[in-house]
Amino acid sequence: MGDGINDAPSIREADVGISVENAVDIAKESADIILLKNDLRILNDGVLEGRRTFGNTMKYILMGTSSNFGNMFSVAGASLFLRFLPMLPIQILLNNLLYDISESTIPTDNVDEAYISKPKKWDMDFIKKFIMIFGPISSVFDFITFFILLFVFTADAALFQTAWFVESICTQTLVIFVIRTRVVPFYHSRPSRLLVASTVAIVAIACLLPFTIIGSLFGFVPLPVSFFVVLAVLVAGYLIIVELVKR
Repeated sequence: MGDGINDAPSIREADVGISVENAVDIAKESADIILLKNDLRILNDGVLEGRRTFGNTMKYILMGTSSNFGNMFSVAGASLFLRFLPMLPIQILLNNLLYDISESTIPTDNVDEAYISKPKKWDMDFIKKFIMIFGPISSVFDFITFFILLFVFTADAALFQTAWFVESICTQTLVIFVIRTRVVPFYHSRPSRLLVASTVAIVAIACLLPFTIIGSLFGFVPLPVSFFVVLAVLVAGYLIIVELVKR
């Protein structure tokens, strides 16, 4: 930090050079950040906002990588014993679109005070561990869904694809409430209203889509009411297991 001519070399050399609006020109030209108010509390607010941004970015990365790993693992496993595609390409694209829409509100999410109290660093080993643990857990519940669809509902291709689409969306999106925080149990940490709204909206759309004309364009068929009972049990079980593993 600095505002004088003699500060300019240090400001330029620093990783983040900071000056103020009423500083000499050479100091401002050397700075990366110019404070418009002469108040050092702005720096504190900026650091905390940076930590919040980093925390929410990590949520997006962990959600996306573990979800994609789990889905591809499930598709690969299902392809070994199914005579049809577990999900049509256009359905996978729709799945990804709806999932991304639900994740688009993550930047608005609250970040736990304990998380922003200390600086965090990029930890690739932690990300790898997260993917290798939570990705397969997702796949386990996918395989349970496959078993129920084939041997309880004796599902044909269309019913199987529709049911897995709905189950996949529900588990992928609702798990954000568990992994968005390190607090146990997760409901003690309050998510943002926009995150809750987008997640609930996408789950509702996925569940209602098979009963609409638009859903038929994507190859979906109406699901039996009994499936939604099974779905509720699967989703609840999945969230509980993830919470226990997180602990």
